[in-house]
Amino acid sequence: MDIPLYVWGITLVVTIAFFVYEFFAHVRTPHEPTIGEAARWSVFYISLALLFGVGLGFVSGWKFGGEYFAGYLTEKALSIDNLFVFLILMTGFAVPRIYQQKVLMIGIVIALVMRGAFIAVGATLIENFSWIFYIFGALLLFLAYKQAFGDSDEDPTDGRFMRLVRRIIPVTEEYHEDRLTVAKAGKRYATPMLLAIVAIGFIDLVFAVDSIPAIYGLTQEAYIVFTANAFALMGLRQLYFLIGGLLQRLVYLAQGLAVILAFIGVKLVFHALHVNELPFVNGGEPLLWVPEIPIWFSLLFIGLTIAVATVLSLRKTRNDSGDGSGSASTGTAAETTH
Repeated sequence: MDIPLYVWGITLVVTIAFFVYEFFAHVRTPHEPTIGEAARWSVFYISLALLFGVGLGFVSGWKFGGEYFAGYLTEKALSIDNLFVFLILMTGFAVPRIYQQKVLMIGIVIALVMRGAFIAVGATLIENFSWIFYIFGALLLFLAYKQAFGDSDEDPTDGRFMRLVRRIIPVTEEYHEDRLTVAKAGKRYATPMLLAIVAIGFIDLVFAVDSIPAIYGLTQEAYIVFTANAFALMGLRQLYFLIGGLLQRLVYLAQGLAVILAFIGVKLVFHALHVNELPFVNGGEPLLWVPEIPIWFSLLFIGLTIAVATVLSLRKTRNDSGDGSGSASTGTAAETTH
């Protein structure tokens, strides 16, 4: 897939333009989006992402179109899982609802910049070192295990990194509207707003370690990796306000994502075996048979896994609510999001 420089330039300019518009049209004036506003813009950005994928399929072929859709679906699912951590951060730092848009917007821009850097590094590594697929595959299998069995109760607002930041930077106890710093008695202090943005930036760095190897397991085209990530992040702010309460009900999303990451990890290892020709000896006689998993199967597997995880999550929380055992968690979700 040969992408001319001018296409890359247009893509970057349009992506930046969307985020600049988002800031001046929605974020600059502090307010809490209504459900209607969040729903309309979420539908717009998802529709735009799907139209881009269809256009890519017609112009460059449906092999690349399929890779884009598989990558977009994976990145969107990972982004929704990330929203749950953002929700915990907003609650932990007690960010007022009218200022949460600004924190999210800055965090999403940081995420896009970091993922862009990781994409460039990943493309260079893949081009020069074919064995890197083994590293990516092993990393994804480890991350899948962490996703499924890791400690999900860890407070991201009070980890080692944030404790270090608090020791280095003096922070006020109270918010000063949406200002990041404030002067007091001739001394400059950071506000909790800045602390929340720093926390989200650090979390974005961790998330990039998950998302970039995962999508490189579905496509080796840097352009597809970038556009799938960009479209997955577009509309994420609106989605946060639209499904904030629903996030608490997606109790099996982590397990679903673990299955997806493990699947892509295995796919990467299989691909590495083919690229490095390790399963073949004696003049080309196969030592073992290793399949190359086609993109249509990957897309189907990812879509079904997300659907099953969502259905099982909603069924479990509905049953728990019916038994009365989920009432407390439902109340907590309402308090958290409102």
